[in-house]
Amino acid sequence: MTMDPMNSIETHESQVRSYVRNFPAVFKTARGSWIEDVNGERYLDFFAGASVLNYGHNHPELKKVLIDYLSGDNITHSLDMASVARGTFLDTFYRLILEPRGMDYKVQFPGPTGTNAVETALKIARKAKGREKIMSFTSAFHGMTLGSLSVTGNAFKRQGAGLPLTHSDSMPYCNYFGPEYDTIEYIDKMMADSSSGVDLPAAAIVETVQAEGGVNVADLDWLRRLEGLCRKYDMLLIVDDIQTGNGRCGTFFSFEEAGISPDVITVSKSISGYGLPLALTLVKPEYDLWEPGEHNGTFRGFNPAMITSAKAMELFWSDDSFEKDIARRTTMIENFLDEVVKKYPQAEGTRRGRGMMQAIHFPNEELAGKVSEVAFRHKLIIETAGPSDEVLKLLPPLTTEDADLQKGLEIIEQSLVTAMQELGISKQAASE
Repeated sequence: MTMDPMNSIETHESQVRSYVRNFPAVFKTARGSWIEDVNGERYLDFFAGASVLNYGHNHPELKKVLIDYLSGDNITHSLDMASVARGTFLDTFYRLILEPRGMDYKVQFPGPTGTNAVETALKIARKAKGREKIMSFTSAFHGMTLGSLSVTGNAFKRQGAGLPLTHSDSMPYCNYFGPEYDTIEYIDKMMADSSSGVDLPAAAIVETVQAEGGVNVADLDWLRRLEGLCRKYDMLLIVDDIQTGNGRCGTFFSFEEAGISPDVITVSKSISGYGLPLALTLVKPEYDLWEPGEHNGTFRGFNPAMITSAKAMELFWSDDSFEKDIARRTTMIENFLDEVVKKYPQAEGTRRGRGMMQAIHFPNEELAGKVSEVAFRHKLIIETAGPSDEVLKLLPPLTTEDADLQKGLEIIEQSLVTAMQELGISKQAASE
């Protein structure tokens, strides 16, 4: 009997599945920026596993080191026992990523996912400062476990916890009230006022770009001033770089351009380079206060991911050529989206983003979802973001060829036109 994968998924898998509903195809193979389904249809990927696949699908050089490693009966799982793979990863990470940037951090392997890294960061902050509260921000997303949910803003995600989410205070993110309001000044006032009802937090946790929250971009000066607040009030600064890091915003770490020095950094998604699970919590040495075994996790020693990660760093981060390539592709995307926004004023779109995390925000909350739906018909996979999925978010692999990037952008424009027609958005003359 021939198995029908989609039928098996719909019959046996939990109702919680989501992306399969938006992209209802059974995928089989992938290479670079392209995915192929069981019927031989090819899809251009502008989603990249929510920035897990920054270097594309099945990069041949990463695949080779992975196959060689596995075929040699090398260590696959080691908890936190010593292994050649672990040593190779740590040496490469320090040599190519931390040392050239003048960064001094201890590397902790907290478990295989981003939320593991966040949970660890919150525990470190509370242990270091002896306080319970964490400052988080409106529209933030940090993960789905209870600690991470407590510093996440999205009501739909939070209600899934089934119990009160406490020990955090949400503050307004950059431009939350509009560009004319200074939210750092607001936070400073709340912190300074002993009658504000806000307890002194152990740390502030922030995304430099709120990816799931709608691609909300923090001004570089805002980030610098937030760091200043943390120093003023003796709080740790935690930067969640899980989706925004690994080159997604242009530099390896998304905060480099701001010139800030976080006390704790969470890293995951594309750090393995190949889509394998791996997460890191980077801690300044003075806050590496753990007793041995005080925080652990079964899958904190997944060696194949460390091997592909080390190779990805050698391939892409040995010099600044890849960073320059990201900047060039970023300009392509920004220029095209700016032209689309200008060309279709009836959509009232606004471009936002940094690096190769770009987006268009639409006041009509149905439009982004409809564009994504139409784009999928045209064999482009692109997701939405924001509290009401009102933002069309582009996350193509950073290695996407120029011709494929252009093709995807043209599909977005074509899909926007069709989506407006299907939603009955009135036509207006395109601006010159």
